[in-house]
Amino acid sequence: MSIRKHYDEALAELNQALTEMGQAVTDAVENAMEALATTDAEAAAQIIKDDSQINEMEHDIEHRCMLLLLRQQPVAGDLRRVSATLKVITDLERIGDHAADIAEIMPHLFASRKAGDPAVSEAIKMGQKAHKMVLDGMDAFLKEDMNAAQRVIAADDEVDYDFNAIKRTLAEEIAADPSQVDAALDMLMVIKYLERIGDHAVNLAEWVQFTRTGLYKNETMF
Repeated sequence: MSIRKHYDEALAELNQALTEMGQAVTDAVENAMEALATTDAEAAAQIIKDDSQINEMEHDIEHRCMLLLLRQQPVAGDLRRVSATLKVITDLERIGDHAADIAEIMPHLFASRKAGDPAVSEAIKMGQKAHKMVLDGMDAFLKEDMNAAQRVIAADDEVDYDFNAIKRTLAEEIAADPSQVDAALDMLMVIKYLERIGDHAVNLAEWVQFTRTGLYKNETMF
């Protein structure tokens, strides 16, 4: 097998591993929202257990990237792709952590908030938007689609708006009944983690520009 063919196969395997990690992470966020909607404590516990698999995926991809960098010494676009992948898996791992963080809060939340609770319902809608951002951010990165990446970045405004709206609702709850402060704080932590998931999805999208041009965020070519 030629060196180039071996290299191309290694890149293809890296891309497949990244795709699988992205799927595991988006599943974690989606499962967290479903568990929140159905008050399913067992599903929440499973999300926490599954987070270790996401961590293992991160380590595996990191190892693959380092081997490519050390043994193959990729240049230009391939180098940018491998370097960006190292950054992307960090964001994916954090998204998985936040899904598990939300799951850890659920047993306390289920004890204090009933089905159909307005704040929970709004948080689920917010979480669905954040989930779509992660899904679309990964798709944009894998396809190196800068237009799709820009749509992901723009979508973060809606998630931020939802965060602030729910936060105001929770403040009003506490003002009306101070005994609900613990329930409000649990809910505040959930939406804060969702807001952070949206931020990490934005990071995924921003790495598309680096992969395509070698520039990152607000850098320009001139």
